[in-house]
Amino acid sequence: MIPYGHQQIDPLDIEAVVNVLKTDWLTQGPKVEEFESALATYCGVKYAVVVSNGTAALHAAYVAAGLNTGDEFITSPLTFVATANAGLWQGAKPVFVDVDERDGNINPSLIEEKITKKTKLIAPIDYTGRPVDFEAIRRIADKHNLLIVEDACQALGAIYRGKKIGSLSDLTVFSFHPVKTIATGEGGAILTDREDLYKKMKVFVTHGITKKDFVYPSHGEWYFEMQMLGMNYRLTDLQCALGISQLSRIDTFLARRRSIVAKYNEAFKGPDAISVPPPERDGEESAWHLYVMRLADRLVLKRAHIFKKLREAGIGVQVHHMPAYLHPYYQSLGFSRGLCPVAEAFYDSIISLPLYPGLEDSEQDYVISKVKEVLTSV
Repeated sequence: MIPYGHQQIDPLDIEAVVNVLKTDWLTQGPKVEEFESALATYCGVKYAVVVSNGTAALHAAYVAAGLNTGDEFITSPLTFVATANAGLWQGAKPVFVDVDERDGNINPSLIEEKITKKTKLIAPIDYTGRPVDFEAIRRIADKHNLLIVEDACQALGAIYRGKKIGSLSDLTVFSFHPVKTIATGEGGAILTDREDLYKKMKVFVTHGITKKDFVYPSHGEWYFEMQMLGMNYRLTDLQCALGISQLSRIDTFLARRRSIVAKYNEAFKGPDAISVPPPERDGEESAWHLYVMRLADRLVLKRAHIFKKLREAGIGVQVHHMPAYLHPYYQSLGFSRGLCPVAEAFYDSIISLPLYPGLEDSEQDYVISKVKEVLTSV
């Protein structure tokens, strides 16, 4: 089976992890700050906090932003459920705003009408690795004194108007799951230029404990304080070593992804059965986490059949994503179909094709030929 995504591990990655295994520090050691520093430098920000996964990163970012019981936060439905779930854990309510039909990102022109006195922040998602219209969202956030917590779990390495994603929002969240731009097994990070948010997250992700800036007088060199209710969201030195090694090759990974996308676009530009992702805007570079093709209207009702045939052919296609509020749990909270009609129509028509640096040319040729064959037969 050719998967839709896959990690790219080489001997240098393995050596980096083995070297840590030979030290005294498997966790809470020097590789953590080294990885944080490397991420911050790569994205052009002051601070990074690495954590156990992208969901933990979202939770820590929401806590740092002050999201709490009774608050609301604006987000897109076309995302993995973690974006909204992490806000629910804080007692806040997600307010879903429909997407732009062109690229599946949140539609900035619809955000302002959803803002209320309870709105605390905007959490846009860089869908498939393509940056959101950040300038439009920033204008709205500044006007209403809202923070931006950007879910960039799919967008490490993407660029918006000459700036790396990670350097634009108040808080930016990344994931290092194996199918993402770089892999640490599981893992995530939050980037920010604000020292106050950074300090709060560093304490939150390790049980709310700090070994400095005490409230009470120290009892001795062993002393530490729990100053807030935190979580154990630590990332190990083993994973950080892998992340550092992976990050050193990120530009190679991104270049290969872009090459694969270009080949798909060229191969599929003719058939009217599908549409390919739209061109990147001036000054925009997608990280191309996903390659999402959209079926023509006449084929939407046949998607399950097309999906099945491609899987039977050994192609691990997938669908990203069902609008979060269509899941049973969100339906039980009172959300219902029809809330974001563009996102729903988008979901009904999409299939993700294999896209990862290790995809061989011959494998991609096979995917292209099978997609054309299946589409012709339905």
